Amino acid sequence: MFLSRYFGEILLRTGEHLVLVAIAMLVAICIGIPCGVAITRQPKLAKPMLGVANAIQTIPSLAIFGFLISVPFLGGIGKIPAIIALTLYALLPIIRNTYTGITNLDPAVRDAGKGMGMTQWQLLLLVELPLAAGVILAGVRVATVISVGIATIAAAIGGGGLGLFIFQGISTVNNQLILAGAIPAALIAVGADLLLGWLEKQLTKPRENQEQFYRRIPVVLAIFIPLIIGLIIAGYQLTPPTIVIGSKNFTEQIILGELLAQQIETKTKLKVDRRFNLGGTFICHEAVKNGSIDGYFEYTGTALTAILKAEPISNRGVVYEKVKRIYNQQFNLEVMQPLGFNNTFAMIIRGEDARRFNIKNISDVAKYSPQWQAGFGNEFLERKDGYPGLAKTYGLKFAGIKQMELGLMYKAIAEKKVDFIAGGTTDGLIPVLKLVVLEDDKSYFPPYEAVPIFNQKTLQKYPELRTAISKLAGLISEEEMQKMNYQVDNQSLSAEDVVKKWLKSQKL
Repeated sequence: MFLSRYFGEILLRTGEHLVLVAIAMLVAICIGIPCGVAITRQPKLAKPMLGVANAIQTIPSLAIFGFLISVPFLGGIGKIPAIIALTLYALLPIIRNTYTGITNLDPAVRDAGKGMGMTQWQLLLLVELPLAAGVILAGVRVATVISVGIATIAAAIGGGGLGLFIFQGISTVNNQLILAGAIPAALIAVGADLLLGWLEKQLTKPRENQEQFYRRIPVVLAIFIPLIIGLIIAGYQLTPPTIVIGSKNFTEQIILGELLAQQIETKTKLKVDRRFNLGGTFICHEAVKNGSIDGYFEYTGTALTAILKAEPISNRGVVYEKVKRIYNQQFNLEVMQPLGFNNTFAMIIRGEDARRFNIKNISDVAKYSPQWQAGFGNEFLERKDGYPGLAKTYGLKFAGIKQMELGLMYKAIAEKKVDFIAGGTTDGLIPVLKLVVLEDDKSYFPPYEAVPIFNQKTLQKYPELRTAISKLAGLISEEEMQKMNYQVDNQSLSAEDVVKKWLKSQKL
């Protein structure tokens, strides 16, 4: 059932994944091998060049993806910054192995070539590179396997590929979706490793065996090239879209992104490219600001405290008007009418703990927190309206704090790995796992109304967007949003089907 539903998309995402890796490796080879050759001619450059390539390898992959969002021309979101990041990661093994392969050749071989009257170029092309080919290919092999794994993170910046399944599976605690991304990625990595390993062995065999190998190359290419081309075509068979809609990396945001996409496609003649599961608030904000996406859903309290760095305000109307005004003046972004529900932060504990200790409010947690483990997302730990202010307001001091993805927090609290988490009031897993949302008795959190954020240039170019999106204003309650989250998280329905059903119920 699962395979029949997702088989076409798995093929499409596999094609996207192969495109990312293939293009990145081609660029890395074109850069890495000449750089490796260059430092064999200028040994003084070897240490700094290898040092830079090694330093790039030590940077967390998500950090590079995030950094590239704000880089002009080559940055933003999508496949181009993803390919650049993969290329950077692939350079070290290729440069290092090219340098090692050439410098470790027997000096007598070079002397023999020079004695035959070879120029430096002839010596390189006819002697050094052929003899070092096995070592160089070993570097390409390592770089390829690394790229296949890192390419799954490209989904966080809208690069597509199999990482989309993994991120969606994590956010919905759906192991089938995680495996739908992980298994094909693993098969690609294993297949690439075996193929390049075989090529490496052929290149290190005696000359007569190499000649047999060269005669077999057309047969191998005839098998693999059509397969790769077919997957690439499958990944790019869709008509180029007009409007790009993004979302953050959790269930509700995917549903809201799909809601925007379907509403636009239904009420206008525009086609939508869905760039869901982006890395978080700041990635979405930078993307819509620089035009990499045209719009997404944000929460007013998040915009106020995380983006604008302002102090929390409890009045809904004041927060909305302030965010709307500053977004327009400072970012050239339009904040449209709220959807109707308020998804504030929810401080959550297990129902059994709430009953055992008679806990109803966040204030009640203070005396138990020194014995409890807490689980928070990265944003919540850093934001002005997040944990630092919460801990100060309520006097919370936990025995330990685990930083984790939003989707994993619910699994962690259900399995008693943590005792206290920060979720959202509309999360569908709250009633399913019999969790309790504690009352914010000191009114610490500001309102978090869901509002569409759009780049004003897009709205000026396509004025029909404003009319289509305005029809959604005020239509979704907290209960309806929680129900839709539940249908995706626990009934394994797709966000597309859930949104389609809701729009039909609203006669939209």
